[in-house]
Amino acid sequence: MKSSVLRIAAVVSVTLLAVLALAVPTKGGYHLLTKYTFGAAEGSSREYFDYITVDSVDRRVYLSHGTEVKVINADTGALIGNITGLKQDHGVALAHEFGRGFITDGAEGKVVIFDLKTLKPTGEAKADKDADCVIYDPASKRVFVMNGDPHSSTVIDAKTGTVAGSIDLGGGPEFAVADGKGTVYVNLEDKNEVVAIDSHKLTIKSRWPVSPAGGPTALALDQEHHRLFSAGRNPQMLVVLDAENGHVVQSFPISAGVDAAAYEPETGLLFVSTREGMIHIFHEDSPDKFSEVETVKTEFGAKTMGLDTKTHHLFVDTADFSAPATPTADQPQPRRTAIPGTFRVLVYGQ
Repeated sequence: MKSSVLRIAAVVSVTLLAVLALAVPTKGGYHLLTKYTFGAAEGSSREYFDYITVDSVDRRVYLSHGTEVKVINADTGALIGNITGLKQDHGVALAHEFGRGFITDGAEGKVVIFDLKTLKPTGEAKADKDADCVIYDPASKRVFVMNGDPHSSTVIDAKTGTVAGSIDLGGGPEFAVADGKGTVYVNLEDKNEVVAIDSHKLTIKSRWPVSPAGGPTALALDQEHHRLFSAGRNPQMLVVLDAENGHVVQSFPISAGVDAAAYEPETGLLFVSTREGMIHIFHEDSPDKFSEVETVKTEFGAKTMGLDTKTHHLFVDTADFSAPATPTADQPQPRRTAIPGTFRVLVYGQ
């Protein structure tokens, strides 16, 4: 009787493992699936693009594109709509429970509020100059705007659209993430730190160094296992931190110009994209051990990224770039310039 039970248990275990193997993608093998091309942004004389926000539930992808936000179908790439009239937009945050979206306009120092169904602007909230990253925190029902140059965060009540307060961060913020339990984490690029904010009290709880990384930009979070993933440009490193005490768990070298990171709980995969044209993929073997899976070659300039947790697809965007200018004493490493009207979205998957 006992041996029969053990045989049945073994069969069930093998079957479950087979089902799980089919349910989630294998670790590696990411490659280009498709490409969507778009024209120049309305009212813009230059090519500029920034954050990508994927709404996996409503099957939409929000593309920050200079003076507009393009909204496309996540499955077909078809253009759903344009949110226009912006001067230089950066991030998009979605608060589904209130049917609202929030766009940062860094040049105007404000946040544009829009209706998620119609994509029509419904109001504005004052932020500060260089308003950049923006996230929604479901625990406090607030939107947190990261103002780069003023070293601050403007906090907006998502339900009313009114400003609830401002936080002096003590450094230039880049990406931010919320744990859904009342803490917002922010990379401070010029201080080489991550700060933890109490989203209810609007106070800073902790400051942690991100060494051996420096100039941290991209930030992602494993909520279940309390792991932060902070990626920096100088030195070019990805650092895994304990989100409860700031302890550095592990670190990895990455390519130049990192600007986005995303963690996928279902697969345990971590994705980091860079301006150099690489997506570095890592796997969480355990909360205290991460391994490199592969590095996917994309295109130069494809530094921003969005993850579709339904299909496991990655969205990055870029454009054609001019050749670098001749180096000078003032500009020893001149940057290449994006060519207007060549904006495109690249989709990667397995």
